[in-house]
Amino acid sequence: MDIDRSDDYMQPPAQASKPIIAVVDDAHPFDLEGYISNYTGRTAIDRLLHVMHICPGIAAEAYQLCLQHIHQSRDPSLYSLLFQTYEAASGTPGVTLPPMSELSQLDTKWVDETVAKNQADRTKLEVELKTYTNNMIKESIRMAHRDLGDHYRATGDFGTSLKHYTKSREFCTTSQHVLDMCMSILELLIEQRNYSHLTTYVFKADAALDAASAAAANSNAPVQGGTAPTVTATANQKKKSADREVVQAKLDLASALAQFGASNYEKAAHAFLKIGSAKELGDWTTKLVSPGDIAIYGTLCALATFSRATIKSKILENSVFGVYVEQEPYVRELLEAYMNSNFKVVLELLNRYSTRHYIDVHLSPHVNELTTLIRNSAVVLYFKPFATIKLDRMSAAFGWTVAETEGHIVNLIQSGAIQGRVDSENKILHAKKTDYRGELFARAIKTGSDIQATNRKLLLRMKLQQADLIVKAPKGQQGGGSLTDASHSMFMVGE
Repeated sequence: MDIDRSDDYMQPPAQASKPIIAVVDDAHPFDLEGYISNYTGRTAIDRLLHVMHICPGIAAEAYQLCLQHIHQSRDPSLYSLLFQTYEAASGTPGVTLPPMSELSQLDTKWVDETVAKNQADRTKLEVELKTYTNNMIKESIRMAHRDLGDHYRATGDFGTSLKHYTKSREFCTTSQHVLDMCMSILELLIEQRNYSHLTTYVFKADAALDAASAAAANSNAPVQGGTAPTVTATANQKKKSADREVVQAKLDLASALAQFGASNYEKAAHAFLKIGSAKELGDWTTKLVSPGDIAIYGTLCALATFSRATIKSKILENSVFGVYVEQEPYVRELLEAYMNSNFKVVLELLNRYSTRHYIDVHLSPHVNELTTLIRNSAVVLYFKPFATIKLDRMSAAFGWTVAETEGHIVNLIQSGAIQGRVDSENKILHAKKTDYRGELFARAIKTGSDIQATNRKLLLRMKLQQADLIVKAPKGQQGGGSLTDASHSMFMVGE
């Protein structure tokens, strides 16, 4: 199993040229402290920096929280990134923030101590790696590369961290070692939001997981003629099965994020709905995402791409995903409003919690597109039962003006999502009239023509096979046997 190594793995995704500015007010509520309490480590810091960038109005509160998390990390370089982000937020038009001098200041003592500790740990780990390499101790070399990868990841050098993780592959002796290496890289890629390479390592981890499970099953199988497995062996099998479910849940999450990052919303929805319980995800529920995030991602992708029957069977009747939905109460309201055709409530909820969506590092680039897909799907569903409908009635159902309603409908007609036409003078939407009887006759005629063509081809093949048999028959049988008569009869039928 080869591991592709490249420095461009750690390149951050391209930022939009025009930044999105979200607001926090009575119409768009957001509890920053409650939100960030769901995360730990580098993920909490990255999300707080994103909050300061997207929502400058609460940048001061985010600054204080981010400073606390930075002091719990081992990366002093985050200080400069925090200051730059806060200064950029302070320069946002219409936003007034307290000067940085009034907030918590740089703790130079902590910076000096952390830098010294990082340098000492790095030197120790590099000496250990050199010693193990000279002694050619394969397992120790693998562990040394793994430890160095963890160290560089904690100190913010992600490119070097990835190189050490991938280098450890050369010294893996079991499938479990390869699996551990892939899981470490997946965590690193998700933290950096590098979606393009997630699928590669999910595939490799899945192969290593299958190999490790097969090896474990063979080791626990009783020897031929031996006794049945003991109670201890059975317990070990159950433990390994539970461990496999944990790994599989993490791989499903990584695969779902890869599809989500690539804007494959339908595939992402199916992948999010496959994820096991939060317990199976283990520390990933705080280190990378929260259960509420999974509920939001999966629900928005499903509303944008699934039919209502699929939503009912895949989400509302899914007990495992239902636990995730309970983490975000408004998601349940959103689903119920959509299923009950209360589309005005659906759009109001999407607008009310838009700030919560924009400040999410994974969801933010997709909010506008997902909202548009859900809105278009709602309009199509609303119009489907009608032959004609007045635009003022539709505008009341969606909370728009008549002009806005007409604009949305025209766009949907041009894209082919709605088969109809708009009477702009009388403000009426007419469905395209379909001649179902004519369509039925056309399909029947086409089916009959296809059957005739198939029969002619079949008869031709039968003639050719019969002619071939006549040519290959002995001379004594070609003169006047039953074979010739049968052949003549078949040719007559074909004609």
